[in-house]
Amino acid sequence: MISSYKCGFHPRAISAFLAAAAFATVALLPLGAQAQPASSGSSAASSDEVVVTARREDKASASLTVPSREEARRTLDQVAGGTNYINADEYKKGRVANLKDALDFQPGVIVQPRFGSDEARVSIRGSGLARTFHGRGLLLMQDGVPLNQADGGFDMQSFDGLAVDYMEVYRGANAIGLGGTTFGGTIDVVSPTGYTASPLQARFEAGSFGYLRGQVSSGQVLGPVDYYASLSHYSTDGFREHSQQNAQRFFSNAGYRASQDFETRFFLNYISSYSELPGDLTKAQLEANPEQAAGPLPGPVSRFDRVRSNWLRNYDLVRIANATSLRIDAEQRLDMSAGWTWKSLDHPILYVIDQLTNDWSGDIHYTNTCELFGLRNKLVVGLAPTFGTVEANYYLNNAGNRGRRFYDASLSGGQAVLYAQDELSVTDKLALIAGTQFIWAHRAFEEKIPLNRTHDEDYWGFNPSLGARYDVTPTAHLFTNVSRSFEPPTFSELTGNIPAFPEFAAPFDAFTPVDAQTATTFEIGTRGEAGRFRWDLAYYHSWIDHELLAYQIAPGLDRTVNGTATHHQGVEVGLDVTLWEGHETVEGEGSAHDPKDATAVKEAKDMRVVPTDKLVLRQVYNWSDFYFDSDPVYGSNQLPGFAEHYYRAELMYTHPCGFYIGPNVEWSPSSYFVDYRNTLSTDPYALLGLKAGFKWERANGQTLNLFFEAKNLTDETYAATTSLLVNANGADNAVFSPGDGRAFYGGIEWKF
Repeated sequence: MISSYKCGFHPRAISAFLAAAAFATVALLPLGAQAQPASSGSSAASSDEVVVTARREDKASASLTVPSREEARRTLDQVAGGTNYINADEYKKGRVANLKDALDFQPGVIVQPRFGSDEARVSIRGSGLARTFHGRGLLLMQDGVPLNQADGGFDMQSFDGLAVDYMEVYRGANAIGLGGTTFGGTIDVVSPTGYTASPLQARFEAGSFGYLRGQVSSGQVLGPVDYYASLSHYSTDGFREHSQQNAQRFFSNAGYRASQDFETRFFLNYISSYSELPGDLTKAQLEANPEQAAGPLPGPVSRFDRVRSNWLRNYDLVRIANATSLRIDAEQRLDMSAGWTWKSLDHPILYVIDQLTNDWSGDIHYTNTCELFGLRNKLVVGLAPTFGTVEANYYLNNAGNRGRRFYDASLSGGQAVLYAQDELSVTDKLALIAGTQFIWAHRAFEEKIPLNRTHDEDYWGFNPSLGARYDVTPTAHLFTNVSRSFEPPTFSELTGNIPAFPEFAAPFDAFTPVDAQTATTFEIGTRGEAGRFRWDLAYYHSWIDHELLAYQIAPGLDRTVNGTATHHQGVEVGLDVTLWEGHETVEGEGSAHDPKDATAVKEAKDMRVVPTDKLVLRQVYNWSDFYFDSDPVYGSNQLPGFAEHYYRAELMYTHPCGFYIGPNVEWSPSSYFVDYRNTLSTDPYALLGLKAGFKWERANGQTLNLFFEAKNLTDETYAATTSLLVNANGADNAVFSPGDGRAFYGGIEWKF
C-alpha cells in the first residue's frame, strides 16, 4: 500500500481505484438508484448524465443519515449532561496511532494504551475499571450503529482514527435517547461521506519503533448517490520486545438520496489485525528495562513466556450496516439502522483461543418535534435489539503451537432496549428532559467439552432519567440530571476460569453466576464559550450496586465478580483559554484604519479583515474518586486502576500562514493502587511533548498538511496501565505495562 504514495500515481487514478473498491458498498443500493436524478426545484440533469460534485461546505448537511458537524454540535449542546464533540481535523494535526491520540484532551475520558497499541483501558467515569483489553462499560458506535458485540464487549481495533469526520461522546447515562444503557456512556464515531470528504486524500506517517501508517481515501457525489472509501495500513515494531502490530482497514459507505426527505446509506468495513502481546512486568523489571517482554515465571509452566509461547491477538472482521432516514414532514422523522458483524479470532495466550462470532443489531426510532401545550417539545421513541453467537474452542499452547483441544462451547445472547425521551422547553431558556428505558438481556451457554452442560440467564433493567438545561446565553449552558444505568455481564465475565486447566488449583465453575451492574448517578455542570474562554465542567456522583470487578488470577487470565456497594464520584474539567491574540490588520480603499473602530471599518468598501496569530492554552483535568462503601473485606478502600488526579495541557501558537507549534504535558501527580487490598501502587509520572506543523490551503480546497510530533521527551519510565489483583500483600507483582519511551513522529497529508 505504501507504493500508492509515489508521485507516479495520478490523483485521479487513485480516486478511480478507491471508487472501484467501494463498488461492493454501492452495489448494496437499490437497483436503479444510480440512474435516478435527485429531486430539486431547479432543472435536473438528463437521465444519462452523471453529476460529480466535489466537497463543498454548503453540501456538508446534504446527508439525512449522517448529521453535519454543526448539527452534531447543536445536538450535544442540548443534552442535560456531560458531552464531548471531537473534530477529527484537530487530532489529525499529529500522530493518529490509537484511541488515545483521538480522545486526548477530552474531559471525563481516560485512555490508557497497553504497550502503545490499539488495546487499552478505555473508561469514562470509571467504567470497565479492570479492562485493559476487549473493552466493556461503554457503547461504541460507528455512524449510529453499534460496534459492540451483542454481549456488550468491544474491540478497540475496530476503530480507524483516520476514517473519521467527527466523534460524539455522551458521558455517563446521557445517551438514553440513543438506546445507550451503560454506566460509562456512548462514543459515536461518525464517518465522512461523499458530501464532506475530499475527492482524493492521501496521508503518510512514520516515526520511532518502526512506526508506519498510511491512508488513501476518496469521496464524491454522483447525482443522487455519494460514496466514501478509505484504505489504511498500520504497522510498528513496538517499543517493547514482542510487541509488533500490523493492521489493514477498509472503511466505506455509500448513500442514495431518493428525495429531500428520504435517504439510505450502506456501510462496509473490513479489518485485519495482528498484535503481539509482550505482557506485564513487575515494577522492578519496568524500572530496570521497560523494553523487555514478560518472561517465564518460576516453575515448569513455559506457557507464561510471552515470546516462546508466542502470545498474540489476531482477528479478521467484516461489518455490513445500513442507516435509513425518512422525513415524514417538517416535525416528524423515522430513522432505522441494522448491522451484521463477523469476526474470527485467533488468540494464543496461556492457551489458544479460537472464536467465531456473528452479531446482529438493529434500531428504529421516531422523532416528533410538534409543540406540546403551546411549548417547544421533542419526543424520541425507539427500540434497539441485538443478538449474537460465539463458537469457542480452546487449545493447549505448546510453545506457540496448538495442542490438545480441551474446551468447546457455544454461547448466544443479546438484549432489547425500549427507550423514550422527551424534551420540553418550558421557557425560552429552560428545558426539562425526561427519559426511560426498559431492558431485557439474555445470556446462554452450552458446553460440549469437557462437560456436557448448559446455562441460561435473563436480566431485566429499568433506567429512568430526569434532567434540566438552562441556556444562560446561546453559547453558555447549565445542566443537571439524575439517571440510572444497567449493565449485564459479557460472555467473558460469565465463563470465567476453565475447568480441567491443570496449572490452577481449585478451579471454579465455568459459568460463574454474576449479577447485572446498576447505578444511580447525580450530575451537575456547565459548558459553553464566552470571549477568550471555552469551558466544560461537570461533577458527578454514582451509587453502584453489584459493580462488575475483575482481577487477575494468573497472567492473561481474569475473573469477574460483583462488588458490594461502591461509589464513583469525580470532577471533569475542560478549559481552553486564548492567552494572547494579535491585533487585526484591516485594509480598505488604500488607507489604514484603526483596528479599534471595527464597526466602521467593516462597513468600508473593499475592506478585508486579515486573520491574526494567537496563543491558546488547552487543559483537561479529571478528579476520580472511586471507593468501596463499608465493604466487609475491603472497608472503604479505593478501587484500583485509576489515578485520583490527571492533568493534560497544551500551549499552542498558531499563525495565519498555517504554521503551528507548542509543547504539551501529561501529568499524573498521584499514584494509584493495583490491588483491592490497597497494598501495591504505581508511581506518579509526567510526560513532556511537542507538536508542530504547517497547513497550506488553496481557495479550491486543495490542502497540504505537514506535522512533527515528539512524545515523552524526557524519556520517562512509567506504567501506562496495569492489570489488577485482589491482594498483592505489598509485594512486587507482574501487573505493570510500561509506556513508550522517547519517540518522534512526522507525517504529511494531501487533499486534492
